[in-house]
Amino acid sequence: MELKDTYKTILKPSKETLFKEKGSKFFGYAFPVLSESDVKECLEGLKKKHHSARHFCYAYQIGIEEIQFRANDDGEPNNSAGLPIYGQIQSFEVTNILLVSVRYFGGTKLGVGGLITAYKTSAQITLEASNVLVKTINIQYKLEFDYDLMNAVQRIIKEKNIEIVKQQLEVACLYIISVRKKESEVVFNIFKNLYKVSIRPVS
Repeated sequence: MELKDTYKTILKPSKETLFKEKGSKFFGYAFPVLSESDVKECLEGLKKKHHSARHFCYAYQIGIEEIQFRANDDGEPNNSAGLPIYGQIQSFEVTNILLVSVRYFGGTKLGVGGLITAYKTSAQITLEASNVLVKTINIQYKLEFDYDLMNAVQRIIKEKNIEIVKQQLEVACLYIISVRKKESEVVFNIFKNLYKVSIRPVS
């Protein structure tokens, strides 16, 4: 089984989208988030922007290998808003994202089925309007070696297309390198077997 070392996410907020159903308006937003406090901040911003809206229904998913998620109906009937929104997060396979649908009631009740469809559609068009990117899951290692090994280390870095995140060249050389997860074991072993090079994961 091949190791999965990519994930999908967004790096910047989406454009505002609008879905209308029987007079009700659903404004959709997607935000990149990495913590619950990011979620809170985005929601507070929307509440200032839409201070007369009735419902701020949302779902978020945070994490790459360990997933944390939440769906919130914000006063709508149980499971009629948050879960349909979360369903779209799963359908588009995105993470580190908050998806919000802000509803202005239009006077006609939509019923639970109507709400589920409306929130699902609002979430879907918002994700379609977002710039979803595929990112790789990377592991960072700390390399320490003497100057006389610089050429050997650089050759491997070039061959394996390894990213140097940070370098400190003082008495000895110190590199922090970033390696794709599925190549990490091979790269680790190459450096480990290189005489006088110390490699260890960045904790």
